[in-house]
Amino acid sequence: MILLSFDTEEFDVPNQYGVSFPLERGIEVSATGTARILDCLKAHGVCATFFCTGNFAMRAPKLIGRIVAEGHEVACHGVDHLHPRPTDVEESKRMVEEVAGCKVAGYRQPRMFAVDNAAIARAGYRYNSSLNPAFIPGRYMHLDSPRTWFMADGVMQIPASVSPLLRVPLFWLSAHNMPQWLYHSLVRRTLRHDGYFVTYFHPWEFVELNEHPEWKLPFIIRNHSGMAMVDRLGRLIDMLRQDGRRFVTFTQFVDTHTAHHD
Repeated sequence: MILLSFDTEEFDVPNQYGVSFPLERGIEVSATGTARILDCLKAHGVCATFFCTGNFAMRAPKLIGRIVAEGHEVACHGVDHLHPRPTDVEESKRMVEEVAGCKVAGYRQPRMFAVDNAAIARAGYRYNSSLNPAFIPGRYMHLDSPRTWFMADGVMQIPASVSPLLRVPLFWLSAHNMPQWLYHSLVRRTLRHDGYFVTYFHPWEFVELNEHPEWKLPFIIRNHSGMAMVDRLGRLIDMLRQDGRRFVTFTQFVDTHTAHHD
């Protein structure tokens, strides 16, 4: 099973590099990228899960409607991506459900930072995908965390996939910067080992970041952005489909595995 996901948030990365970037402009950038992602998924006939911030949902309702209408899953990703708060677990659920017009089953903390599992359970989520079990200095220090799904407080925890043994992260930065043959090889190895694969991207990756030096983004973020990233995503999907892999939403994955677990 392939669990493809997108952290559908306002673009705020320039703020991390000392550039003041207004919220409304951040929504515009991510809205452009989200439309390109949806076009790509539609062209390839696969489903995905979109973890949306409350900010994005309230300001881009037509895109949220399109996500739902085209058979994808909507989940929560906090309220304000740049300034997460403990109350976001419940507040984002209310906001996203109001816009999407459907119940939300999953949560992912902004930047995959830690979140209180008990709070996730109290809010009524069925799964939490807020763990990247890799070692990335300054970001993630999770070499002793489980690599694959597990239960905590009655909620399924679904970490992002990392390779066996060395725990090479296979998230968005890897897809941007590794040679595609190497990235695909590591994805296949992980699939053989785990039986499923979880990865995530952001809509703003699918916008031409190299055209905006004033945003002061590092090369590893700008590399292969825009339509080049649309092409990389399409090639990844093609490779996985040619291997006979099935794309599922996170809730479909939970339904399958909790039934077996029970």
